[in-house]
Amino acid sequence: MSSSIFVTGEAKAPSNNAITTQYGLFYIAFVIDNDTHRILDAECTATLALTNSFVRDLFVGASIAEEGRLTEQITQRYHGSSQRALIAAYHSAVVKYRGIVGLPG
Repeated sequence: MSSSIFVTGEAKAPSNNAITTQYGLFYIAFVIDNDTHRILDAECTATLALTNSFVRDLFVGASIAEEGRLTEQITQRYHGSSQRALIAAYHSAVVKYRGIVGLPG
């Protein structure tokens, strides 16, 4: 994993969400292969282990830059109350990653 980097994204979760109560914001973290832009691992500030596992499954193996495809996957498959926060946190991480590695948007 010597060519991997760690990037986080954050977003505001709904005020009635347990994530907001426990963490304040919704965070997602990615370990990304800097050469291929593939997501090697992912984790988020979820209150349930099952949520974390599901979110990890959505992202691992995909390219961080596949914004349209990954956003569509989230919209189609993730129906938790923090869906919008997950999308916004993912986009936040993509912007950071593009800036770090100089990947065009």
